[in-house]
Amino acid sequence: MGDMTNSDFYSKNQRNESSHGGEFGCTMEELRSLMELRGTEAVVKIKETYGDTDTICRRLKTSPVEGLPGTAPDLEKRKQIFGQNFIPPKKPKTFLQLVWEALQDVTLIILEIAAIISLGLSFYHPPGENNEGCATAQAGAEDEGEAEAGWIEGAAILLSVICVVLVTAFNDWSKEKQFRGLQSRIEQEQKFTVVRAGQVVQIPVAEIVVGDIAQVKYGDLLPADGLFIQGNDLKIDESSLTGESDQVRKSVDKDPMLLSGTHVMEGSGRMVVTAVGVNSQTGIIFTLLGAGGEEEEKKDKKGKMQDGNVDASQSKAKQQDGAAAMEMQPLKSAEGGDTDDKKKANMHKKEKSVLQGKLTKLAVQIGKAGLVMSAITVIILVLYFTVDTFVVNKKPWLPECTPVYVQYFVKFFIIGVTVLVVAVPEGLPLAVTISLAYSVKKMMKDNNLVRHLDACETMGNATAICSDKTGTLTTNRMTVVQAYVGDVHYKEIPDPSSINAKTMELLVSAIAINSAYTTKILPPEKEGALPRQVGNKTECGLLGFMLDLKQDYEPVRSQMPEEKLYKVYTFNSVRKSMSTVIKLPDESFRMYSKGASEIVLKKCCKILNGAGEARVFRPRDRDEMVKKVIEPMACDGLRTICVAYRDLPSSPEPDWDNENDILNELTCICVVGIEDPVRPEVPEAIRKCQRAGITVRMVTGDNINTARAIAIKCGIIHPGEDFLCLEGKEFNRRIRNEKGEIEQERIDKIWPKLRVLARSSPTDKHTLVKGIIDSTHTEQRQVVAVTGDGTNDGPALKKADVGFAMGIAGTDVAKEASDIILTDDNFSSIVKAVMWGRNVYDSISKFLQFQLTVNVVAVIVAFTGACITQDSPLKAVQMLWVNLIMDTFASLALATEPPTETLLLRKPYGRNKPLISRTMMKNILGHAVYQLTLIFTLLFVGEKMFQIDSGRNAPLHSPPSEHYTIIFNTFVMMQLFNEINARKIHGERNVFDGIFRNPIFCTIVLGTFAIQIVIVQFGGKPFSCSPLQLDQWMWCIFIGLGELVWGQVIATIPTSRLKFLKEAGRLTQKEEIPEEELNEDVEEIDHAERELRRGQILWFRGLNRIQTQIEVVNTFKSGASFQGALRRQSSVTSQSQDVASLSSPSRVSLSNALSSPTSLPPAAAGHPRREGVP
Repeated sequence: MGDMTNSDFYSKNQRNESSHGGEFGCTMEELRSLMELRGTEAVVKIKETYGDTDTICRRLKTSPVEGLPGTAPDLEKRKQIFGQNFIPPKKPKTFLQLVWEALQDVTLIILEIAAIISLGLSFYHPPGENNEGCATAQAGAEDEGEAEAGWIEGAAILLSVICVVLVTAFNDWSKEKQFRGLQSRIEQEQKFTVVRAGQVVQIPVAEIVVGDIAQVKYGDLLPADGLFIQGNDLKIDESSLTGESDQVRKSVDKDPMLLSGTHVMEGSGRMVVTAVGVNSQTGIIFTLLGAGGEEEEKKDKKGKMQDGNVDASQSKAKQQDGAAAMEMQPLKSAEGGDTDDKKKANMHKKEKSVLQGKLTKLAVQIGKAGLVMSAITVIILVLYFTVDTFVVNKKPWLPECTPVYVQYFVKFFIIGVTVLVVAVPEGLPLAVTISLAYSVKKMMKDNNLVRHLDACETMGNATAICSDKTGTLTTNRMTVVQAYVGDVHYKEIPDPSSINAKTMELLVSAIAINSAYTTKILPPEKEGALPRQVGNKTECGLLGFMLDLKQDYEPVRSQMPEEKLYKVYTFNSVRKSMSTVIKLPDESFRMYSKGASEIVLKKCCKILNGAGEARVFRPRDRDEMVKKVIEPMACDGLRTICVAYRDLPSSPEPDWDNENDILNELTCICVVGIEDPVRPEVPEAIRKCQRAGITVRMVTGDNINTARAIAIKCGIIHPGEDFLCLEGKEFNRRIRNEKGEIEQERIDKIWPKLRVLARSSPTDKHTLVKGIIDSTHTEQRQVVAVTGDGTNDGPALKKADVGFAMGIAGTDVAKEASDIILTDDNFSSIVKAVMWGRNVYDSISKFLQFQLTVNVVAVIVAFTGACITQDSPLKAVQMLWVNLIMDTFASLALATEPPTETLLLRKPYGRNKPLISRTMMKNILGHAVYQLTLIFTLLFVGEKMFQIDSGRNAPLHSPPSEHYTIIFNTFVMMQLFNEINARKIHGERNVFDGIFRNPIFCTIVLGTFAIQIVIVQFGGKPFSCSPLQLDQWMWCIFIGLGELVWGQVIATIPTSRLKFLKEAGRLTQKEEIPEEELNEDVEEIDHAERELRRGQILWFRGLNRIQTQIEVVNTFKSGASFQGALRRQSSVTSQSQDVASLSSPSRVSLSNALSSPTSLPPAAAGHPRREGVP
């Protein structure tokens, strides 16, 4: 097609683009419209327009075998004409937007209003101003200059509000920036294999251009659209785009269309890339979403819950291949077919994390108390004033006095609001966010890439870890160490001369041809290092075995290139074997097979003897071989692989689809034992886990003897203990009843003792994880972490409380289902994650202990002060400063404590351990008593002690007194020293332990101290401070230091004696309603929400600041699938479900897997078991 004929179709502005396309034989538009076709339509269109895929390759100036030349100018040109392979992200929120969001906080709004009224009144001088008759307190004390300064208080309040807002906004902004950094790091790490200039290279996904020849294999997430050129048995799960859960088989003549964002479930092959970035199918959907989302936001501010997810999909849409960071589609691919489970898995993730639940509850309780206190304060002040003025002194209410009275009332109102401000711990959300963000940043250094923030904290509560064996506990460097060839069992690699030539030739072909051609052994990078293994590690082990036998696999492969393979049965978790069929020169067929020895040997009816002849292999020979060869190998911790072959006639051609008949009557060539050594650091890591109260279980596909041997080496089981090692079959037999249904009570009998589950299918892994999580056998609900690397581990990773995917060996599908990616695939990194998780929890507790002490003291001082002296000893601006130290700074200082090994010496806290333990309660009340005693002493007899004027009963607008300044200063000093006490929450004596390991803490304490000096000495009227002498300062610091001494006194009191102390922030069993019930009834709302409905808690929105802070995190969380996002526009019905499950008050854990009920995936075994389709 000449491009001039096309140009008529396009509007003027596109004309240059099509002439551009003239350099290539097809334009972007043509390719884009071609990719929108499916199946046979596409085949017909390709035939009509282009002839075949080779023609398309020629037109795109690429070679199906050699790939692109890969020269820079050529790649640049392709990027200009066909676009780049990335989708521009949604613009981040600007700083001003974040400021605006921070201003939505209710307490701040109340303060602003009060401040503005106060400002207005101070500038309003009514005629009756100096009318002596107005108010008693107004008399003589005030000279003209002071009256002028009345505006300062209002202004100062406004200023401090601005400070708080800026701090909050800056925090959010830097966090957003951090996440974008994390995002781009994950993006750079995602690579894809393409052929360029005849070389197979891995390039970052964003570098892929139209015309590239990409190699696709099992477990890949396709990064761009393309046409299938050649391959074997390629099956794709396209549910993320079409919602159809059946795997689609791709072939050149039936359905060659490969679409971005879909998963390869089986097989391998090559494709020519035809559309990238915004023009790929995924990109088109994202651009639609981008446009749709903006309108929706305008239209629907109220439906913020649905919106959150649309936002999420846009803001992270950058990475269209849905790399590790972004869940483009909640893992529908490998999800194990049973619907019922799917529904539960969704809800299971929506459950608020343990910490969030406890915090929400605590914050509600504190908020109520604060509200009550502040209301009482205002009422008492107003009553006292009116009674005193109008009843006792019998003053008439004169119209010209009205403004003066109003001014008094405003002052009382401001005092009330200040009490409320101090009572409300708006630092909590901040502390949580800082603590999590800090941990996540540091965990990167410990090889943990956290994708969902709350996973970090959940990990601290983990009670069980179900780990894979290969690659996690072991090094994943496979080497053959034993072999059984020609009736001889060799305990080390045999001498090549001892093996019959015919056998050797068969063995070489069987291993070289019947393995992925992408698997290679390359020379070592450094001198003296081990050769590099590329591709499937088991196959690398076998190829290494050939090299040890002084044979080479390259000539065999070049003689029989991949295109010539007649048929390939790829490895999958059901077959547990791989077979390749080739056509021999005499037109007959030969099939090579390899796989788990007990499975392949069952299909063998002959075996090659020492002379290379096939002899009969009967079942009883097989049993003997299992006993004499396979079990001894397995007991040494080796994986046994059997290599076999079968010759098939050319006519009649066998029915290749009838696998059972084909994969039978094999002839066994040899059995090899492959060693995969345990990683040296694993036994120590497992010991740490066990000491920390975490049970490690091994779930593997290997045979039971191998698994047991490795488990003993790792220290998962100790000889002589009472434990279970089961095989998948036996496990299933024990947990199912007569009807074959799984029963929870049967699982409960098994899991507490189960340590090794061998020969397990992905469904078994999922069943085990689900069984442990749903178990009510122990008084605490088990919190389970799971590691996985294969596509088939998806369901178990999703179901677990925390899913770890392997960064190196893991498939994209596994990474997408996970919460944390282990960048070094190492089990000992999981221990680090546990440490950080516990640290987050402890940091929050430290902060709470500090904050609540300040809260209790400040509220009581303001309240009693107001009742007795009609004025709070701590002024509004001072309170706001104290609030700033308490909230923002303290949360920074205490939330960034680095973790120590001691965290691993205690058992996990569990779900119903209260946030504030008895020891902490003792500390809070103890310190509060000390502080209150001293402050009241200073308030009532302070003027006598320091020989200064009393500050009590000062008239409105009187100058700040030294007396009240001393009280304020002492109060702050005590907080500073108490901050050091707060570093320990388990009643330790040495509070300075490791203080210099936390530079942030030291900086903040010293910084606050410096600012305090400035405020007192130069704060003047705005801060109601008057400068103090040196000796007065010394007293303040001395009283502050008393906190440390007092801390030691408190530590001496045994907590066990103080039975009357209540704990707080506990999640009761009642709130642990099983999530299923919650979802069935939309009206079922948790307590906090019900309170919210009554509108009692104004400040609750303050807590909801979490929501803004975690807006970024949502993006990580909500697997805003295409489908999820599209559905959101199309079907209202599904929205009600989404929202029902989203209505947790702090809206933190946005739904993780919004997969629609329509897209039910097939079961892992290939036949969907539909149990409870909604």
